[in-house]
Amino acid sequence: MGCCFTVDAHLASSISKEGIKFMFSVHRKEVMWGGRKLVFETGKVARQADGAVMVTYGDTMVLCTAVAQKSPKPGIDFFPLTVNYQEKTFAAGKIPGGFFKREAKPSDKETLISRLIDRPIRPLFPDEFRNEVQLLPTVISYDKENEPDILSIIASSAALAISGMPFMGPIAASRVGFIEGKYVLNPSKKELENSSLDLVVAGTKDAVLMVESEANGLTEEEMLKAVKFGHEKFIPIINTIEELAKECKKTEWILEKKDLSEVKKKIEQEFKNELTKAFSIKDKQQRSNLISEITDKAKKLFEENESYTDLDVNYELKNLEKRIVRTDILKNKKRIDGRGLSDVRQIMCEVGILPRTHGSALFTRGETQAIVTTTLGTSDDEQRIESLDGLQRERFMLHYNFPPFSVGETGRIGTGRREIGHGKLAWRAIKSSLPSKESFPYTFRIVSEITESNGSSSMATVCGTSLALMDAGVPIKEPVAGIAMGLIKEGDDFSVLSDILGDEDHLGDMDFKVAGTKDGITSLQMDIKITGITFEIMEQALKQAKDGRIHILGEMNKALDKSRDGVGKHTPKMEKITVDKKDIATVIGKGGATIREIVEKSGAKVDVNDEGVVTVAAPDEESRNIALQFIKDLTAKAELNKIYNGKVMKIMEFGAFVNFLGKQDGLVHISELAEKRVAKVTDVVKEGDAVKVKVIGFDRGKVKLSIKQAAI
Repeated sequence: MGCCFTVDAHLASSISKEGIKFMFSVHRKEVMWGGRKLVFETGKVARQADGAVMVTYGDTMVLCTAVAQKSPKPGIDFFPLTVNYQEKTFAAGKIPGGFFKREAKPSDKETLISRLIDRPIRPLFPDEFRNEVQLLPTVISYDKENEPDILSIIASSAALAISGMPFMGPIAASRVGFIEGKYVLNPSKKELENSSLDLVVAGTKDAVLMVESEANGLTEEEMLKAVKFGHEKFIPIINTIEELAKECKKTEWILEKKDLSEVKKKIEQEFKNELTKAFSIKDKQQRSNLISEITDKAKKLFEENESYTDLDVNYELKNLEKRIVRTDILKNKKRIDGRGLSDVRQIMCEVGILPRTHGSALFTRGETQAIVTTTLGTSDDEQRIESLDGLQRERFMLHYNFPPFSVGETGRIGTGRREIGHGKLAWRAIKSSLPSKESFPYTFRIVSEITESNGSSSMATVCGTSLALMDAGVPIKEPVAGIAMGLIKEGDDFSVLSDILGDEDHLGDMDFKVAGTKDGITSLQMDIKITGITFEIMEQALKQAKDGRIHILGEMNKALDKSRDGVGKHTPKMEKITVDKKDIATVIGKGGATIREIVEKSGAKVDVNDEGVVTVAAPDEESRNIALQFIKDLTAKAELNKIYNGKVMKIMEFGAFVNFLGKQDGLVHISELAEKRVAKVTDVVKEGDAVKVKVIGFDRGKVKLSIKQAAI
C-alpha cells in the first residue's frame, strides 16, 4: 500500500533553489555568438574532476572534464595527453544498434574530433610537463542543428582554464562557411550543404594554432580571409572563458623544472660536430643510423651519474639537434637534403601498375612513396554510417595504411588515429573533384598503402589517389595534388619550407598541409607546435604551397593528364535504366525472388531504388546485357496492334494462354485461333508451340491476343 501527497508548486521551486544553493557553488557565463546564446556552467556536475564545464548552444550540450595525475608519468619523454570525445546516442533520443545496444569502440567521427580537440591544446602545455592528462568531452544533448565538435573544443579549453594545470590558454574555435560570396559563422548543417567551404579554426587571442578545412577550389586569398574571419569571431569566447576562470580557477600547479645545464654543456661539447655531420647526410636511413650511434654514446657518457636519466640525455640531445638544423635553415638557408627553402623533392609517377585492379598508381616523392588503388562498386557497396543524425550512406571511401616497414621499423599493424586522420584529410582533398552519382553511378573505394615515408605521406596519398582515379576511368573534374609546408621560427626571424622531410617536421614548428587543383584549394590542415603563428607567415606558406602544388601537378601530368576514356576491362560494367514505380515490385518479386533470379542467370549485381532507377553492374558486357534484357522484358508494356513471337503455355477450353513479352501472358480466345471455326483448342495449338500473336486489346489489365490476325 502506498501513499500519495502533493507539494505546492511555489514551495517545490523554493526547495529546489535553496537545495541547489546549499549543495552547489555554480558559476555561469553567457555570451551571444553567431546570433545564438552560448552558455558556460561549472560547479554543479562532475565536481571531483580537476575541471568540468558544461557548454550549451541551442539545445546541443557538451560536458567536458579535465583530470591530471598529480605526479609525472615515469619513463616517458612526451606529454601524455589523451582526448576521448564521446557521442552518447541518448543525446539524440536514439538507442545504439548492434547486439549489445550500448556504445562500443569510438567511431571514425569520434576519433577525428578527438584529434581536432587535441591539436590546438597540446602545444599550450610546457615542454617539461609530463603528468598524464585526460580530457573527456561528452555530447549529452544534440539538436541536429548545432554541431558539437566546435563546442567540444571550447568546453575542453574552459575545463583546462579552471583546472589549475599549467595550461597556457585559453583557446577557442569557430566554424566558417562561404555561401554566395559571404563568410558565415557557425553555419547550420543545412547551410553547409550550399557552402563552398567548411573550415574549423582554433587558436588563442593572438594567434592561430590549428586549421582544418574542406573547400571547393577557393583561392589562397579567400582561404586566408576565412581563417582571419574565424579567428576574429572566437575572441569573445576566449574573453568569456577568462572571466569564468577569474571566478573559479583552482590553485595553480607548481611546476618543477630539473636543472640539466650540465648535460646540455657536455653534450654540446662532445657531440655537436658529429651531429652537424649527421644532418648533412641526405639519405634518411644512413642519417638515422648515425644519430642512433651518437645517442648510444651520449647515454654512456652519463651512465655512472645517477643524477641524470637516459630521458634527460635524450631531451638535451634532441634540443641540440633542433639548434643545429634550425640554425642552418634560418642563418644559412641550408636544408638537411641540400634543397632550397621552396624546392620540392624529385617526383616519379606511374599508373596502371597492378593488372587486376580497376585503377592504380605509384607516387614517389623523395623517400616518401604510396601505392594507391581505386576499386569501383555499386550502391550495395556504399558505407552505412550510424550517427546522432541517423543512418547515412557514403559512396566515397578512402583508407590510408601506414605499415611500420615504411620507416624501417617493426610495430603495430592496424588502424589507429593516425590512419583515420590522414585518410580523412586526403578524402576532403579529393571529394570536390569527384563526379556526381547521376553522371557516374559507381561507389569508390581508395586504398593508399604507404610503402616508404620521410614526410608528408598524407599528401602523397592525395596525389596517388588523383592518378589512381584517372587510371580507373573516373571522370574527375580536375587532378588534385598536395604538399606539406613547414616552419622554423626564432623570435621575429622565420623560414617557410616547402615539401618538408620527416626530420624537418619533427624539429620544426609547423605542419601545414595544402591540397588543391591548379586553380584553387580543396583542403587545408595546419598544426602548430609553438604558441601560434601570424597571418604573414600563413600568407607566405600558402603562396609557396601554390607554387609547389602546380609543380607537382606538372609532374603528375607526365604520367597521366586526364581520366582514361571509359572504365577498365576488369571494372564492373554499369548501366542505369528507369522503370515505372508500379513495376518496382515486379522487378524485385515476392520476397526478392525475381531479382535473385536475374542475378543467378546473368551474374550481374542489380540495385533498385524507390524512384524506379535500376542499376545493373556486371563483370562483362554479356552479363550486363542479359540482366538488362531480363528487366526490360519484365517491365515491357504490350503495344496495341503489334505482333510478337510467343509460346503457348496453357490450354483451356475457351482458348490458350501465350507468353509473348518477357513473363507476360495473354489470352488467345478460341475465336481468334484461326479463320475457320475451331471446335477444340488443341486442334490448332498445343502447349509448347511457338506462335506469332497480335495484341488486339486490353481487358482490366489483361492482354487480348490473336493468332488469326497475326497471320494476315
